[in-house]
Amino acid sequence: MTLLAIAVPLNIGYAQIAGLPPTAGLYALVVPAIVYALVVSSRQLVASPDAAAAALVASSIGGLAVAGSADYLTMALAQAVISGVLFLLAAVFKLGFLATFLSKPILVGFVGGLALDILVSQLAKMLGVSIDSGGEFVDKLVGLVTGLPTLNGWSVLIAGLSVVVLLVGRRLARAVPWALIVLIVATVVVVTTGLEREGVAVLGPVDAGPPALTWPVLDWSTWLALIPSAIALTMVTMAEGLLVARSYGEKREYATSPNRDLLAFGAANIASGASGGFAVGSSTSRTAAMDQAGSRTQLPTLIAAIGTLLLLLFGTGLLEHIPSPAIGAIVGVAILPLLGIADFRQLWRQDRFEFVIGAVCFLVTLLIGAIPGIVVAFVLALINLAQRTSTPAIDVLAADGEPGSSLLNPAPPGTSTAPGVVVIRMAAPLFFANGTVLSDAVKRAVTASPAVRHVVLDLEAVTDIDVTGAESFAALKTWLAEHSVALSYSRPRQQIIDRLRALSLLADEAVFPTNRAALAALTTEKS
Repeated sequence: MTLLAIAVPLNIGYAQIAGLPPTAGLYALVVPAIVYALVVSSRQLVASPDAAAAALVASSIGGLAVAGSADYLTMALAQAVISGVLFLLAAVFKLGFLATFLSKPILVGFVGGLALDILVSQLAKMLGVSIDSGGEFVDKLVGLVTGLPTLNGWSVLIAGLSVVVLLVGRRLARAVPWALIVLIVATVVVVTTGLEREGVAVLGPVDAGPPALTWPVLDWSTWLALIPSAIALTMVTMAEGLLVARSYGEKREYATSPNRDLLAFGAANIASGASGGFAVGSSTSRTAAMDQAGSRTQLPTLIAAIGTLLLLLFGTGLLEHIPSPAIGAIVGVAILPLLGIADFRQLWRQDRFEFVIGAVCFLVTLLIGAIPGIVVAFVLALINLAQRTSTPAIDVLAADGEPGSSLLNPAPPGTSTAPGVVVIRMAAPLFFANGTVLSDAVKRAVTASPAVRHVVLDLEAVTDIDVTGAESFAALKTWLAEHSVALSYSRPRQQIIDRLRALSLLADEAVFPTNRAALAALTTEKS
């Protein structure tokens, strides 16, 4: 019942953000929720439309159809179906690892940009100012500022009191469904005092009846136009949903299956598109609320689905007079944490480069759009990855004379490991971005000590070698041979030995199980 009390007002608000009728948000709580609960491996993760999904739907479909039109709704259904198919493909081909490309700074920036865009629309509702909620952020902000002279005092009062109750109530008793209380009290006040006649906007008529099975019918060009936004929806849900599912599984000591969870998201989104809902993602806030309430299974999701169905059958008349300022306040307070202010502060203290990544993603998402935001997010992720892996730690190791030593401490620059022998360790895969870096490091180590006749490459931390890295390494082998320096390997994994042979990098070179064995053999040979 707590989940129902939280989900109904939020889903109505998120449906409005997406430019869809309130029933779209409620329908997403019925069939999709039941399908998800029966398939998912996580016992606690709650699946439902969320703020990010709603904003993505609005920003991506807003340019293809007019919000509120039949075509717009059909496209939203199709978008959910495409997202569901993508989830199913990700589950079948085990592509959940792709979500790891959306690192914390990227997610914070992307979701934060969406949240601020949503917040402006909710502020307009709270103030009783009319703006184009489907417009760009700058247009909405200008509309809000220029519309301030027309604000409605009663709307401001309702919204202000709602915010106070939500924020103070959360501190006093988190288990109480304050959002539902706010909706009920605000609706009663509006109905009994006739504030609609004073200009306070209300939700309006809500169609009664259960969700009906349907299927979006569109031409192929429109289906193709919806794929980029569906990919964005899938990636964001994948990144957040799998992380939250795993964290709660570890916290409550039960196993989760990422591929099964992806399958559940896929089935839920297809069910949503086929029953009048819209894109379903993971809800971190509702999952946390359920955990605090003591939920350890998906039973609350099933109960909430039944409750929502009863509401659709018998209680839609109760929703008609819900004041929009109260809905704006509920959604606004719910998305405040998504702005990521605390996360940005933490990034600033911990890593300025990652802060810049988050800030760029935030600004692109906010000022240009959600789809460019997700594209920039991936580009930044690849740049960040390449920047970190292109300059790996490469050390000349020192021998300390202790037989039991693991020989892992770096030697001072310009020294050899033992007379005539240099042991070099690279702590990264060898690939196109760092192949020349390794070659340059080995050449510097050899030229710094002219008496070197053996180079031992410690491969314990090298987990892969690509073709470009292999070409750079082959050139290094030629250089070493020209300078009468023999190459050996130590501590390679079997898969790396196989890879070296496949790339013609291992012929008559010696392979040692440990660095100490290499030193013992090569120094004895030298003597």
